[in-house]
Amino acid sequence: MLKEVDIKEKEEMKIKEWVERRIKEADFFILTRKEDKNFIDEEKICELLEKERPDPKKVDDILKKSLEIKTLDLEELATLINIKDKSLWQKLYQIASEVKKKVYDNRIVTFAPLYCANFCVNNCLYCGFRAQNKEVKRKKLSLEEIEKEVEVLTGKIGHKRLIVVYGEHSSTDINYMVQTIRKIYEVKVKTRKGISNIRRVNVNAPPLNVEELRLLKSVGIGTYQVFQETYNKKLYEKLHPKGDIKHNYYWRLYCMHRAFEAGIDDVGIGVLFGLYDWRFEVMALLSHAKELESCFGIGPHTVSFPRLRPAFKTKFYKNAKYKVSDEDFKKIITLIRLSIPYTGLILTAREPVEIRDEAFFLGITQTDASTKIGIGSYSQDEEIQSAEKQQFLLADTRSLDELIKDLAKKGFITSFCTAGYRCQRTGKCIMELLRKGKERWFCKLNAVLTFEEWLDDFSQEETKRIGEQLIKKEIEEIKIQIPQFFPQFMDYFKRTEKGERDLYF
Repeated sequence: MLKEVDIKEKEEMKIKEWVERRIKEADFFILTRKEDKNFIDEEKICELLEKERPDPKKVDDILKKSLEIKTLDLEELATLINIKDKSLWQKLYQIASEVKKKVYDNRIVTFAPLYCANFCVNNCLYCGFRAQNKEVKRKKLSLEEIEKEVEVLTGKIGHKRLIVVYGEHSSTDINYMVQTIRKIYEVKVKTRKGISNIRRVNVNAPPLNVEELRLLKSVGIGTYQVFQETYNKKLYEKLHPKGDIKHNYYWRLYCMHRAFEAGIDDVGIGVLFGLYDWRFEVMALLSHAKELESCFGIGPHTVSFPRLRPAFKTKFYKNAKYKVSDEDFKKIITLIRLSIPYTGLILTAREPVEIRDEAFFLGITQTDASTKIGIGSYSQDEEIQSAEKQQFLLADTRSLDELIKDLAKKGFITSFCTAGYRCQRTGKCIMELLRKGKERWFCKLNAVLTFEEWLDDFSQEETKRIGEQLIKKEIEEIKIQIPQFFPQFMDYFKRTEKGERDLYF
């Protein structure tokens, strides 16, 4: 017994030393050269939210700017936020949908989250994985277990994209991240007609230093995703206790600056809505996007907006002051689409089916399905959510097949395309294409090809029938809208039908 106690104490000491080293090494002002470290001007945001009033002519001009795929100014966003007229909000919803169609067409990209571990050194007051929660069942997946998870995700479900999620802990440091990502890319599984594999790994991880980010870049990640949680500095520091790595507001705020310096040019930002006033947070997200545009000429590749959910043995949700209603959640999605019109918007299975189905018409471009967030839950085929093993409970538990069928009925094509990363359509290149409305056509071509792949390899009979009807409409549109690509597209399509895989433009 004494030896076990000694081992535990030594391990805790190692973790404590690791935490202290990371904080000391926090060179978070790289590339800023600014006297004022905080580019989130809280005073200005609050002033604008009080000052800006929605004049109908001004609103029309703002919506026109969004349709031109131009980033809005803070004053313009504040004007939209302050709209009270319900009929005018209906117009905003419609324009948001038009902006999405113009930039991304009618496609929805799907992915799955893969939680690799639930160890964490931080004590975020709202999180079930916080270090002080001793009732959570802790686990870190081995490389063999990672392989089993991926075999299910890509071989049985048919996913081509993953968002791999890591906690902040010495046992899941950059070396573990690199090893797991390499393992994920190695896995290939035979399907009905071809071979399935994960073609793009996005990463949701703690803030890293430049050297670590270069290592992530070297293993071929897609988007590097870190959420600020809340941009209100005082509240942020209160929610993330002193002594934790995450307590350092600026270390997190400047992580995307470091990512760009490391050569990662697709980054994802986000907020956990429900921690603070959603109006402030939307304004702060736009401020972050404009800061990145100003420094690097590239805004965020994606923006995420999860809502606060109950967490295992965590009281925060029950007493939260800023919970977001369904109506306000629709406004949040719409306002982000209009203010940062080029960006991808990610909606997760935290949200219930009804909200998700409605949100797809407001500008969403990416979502997850067949989602399980318990550690090792995919390969264990767990049907019931286990609260003590996951960060929060899911609201939409539809399978990928069910979601694809429901989307197709609504006229949305599910895309498994990952071509941009193989064709260097990233960073400034893709930003330019998105702003000009040209990327949507590459997206349509590749969406149809990858959709046909998935239908052949994984779909249920009814889903295949509905999907094939949608593909016929998409092919007709390709023939009319981009005839210069049509002959090569049809060649690729016929080869895909015969079992050839991963053909793209």
